[in-house]
Amino acid sequence: MTITTLSSRELNQDVTRAKKAAKDGPVFITDRGRPAHVLLSIEEYQRLTGKKRNLVDVLSMPGLADIDVDFPPSRAFPRAADFE
Repeated sequence: MTITTLSSRELNQDVTRAKKAAKDGPVFITDRGRPAHVLLSIEEYQRLTGKKRNLVDVLSMPGLADIDVDFPPSRAFPRAADFE
């Protein structure tokens, strides 16, 4: 695990760098030289908090409206019994 430290100014100037660094470990963000925030990947956050995503969280994520999904017909509907 790599720990990265960025000042608030560095974060504002290069958010992409901070996001890439968060894939390898926590990114400490400082204000006036003192740690103020920590940026984590969502996987690391979920590991630390023990929280799993539920279906509502996943379906409410931004950008999912642009994804086309073709679900197969459900076999869960009741059918008449065939005794022959």
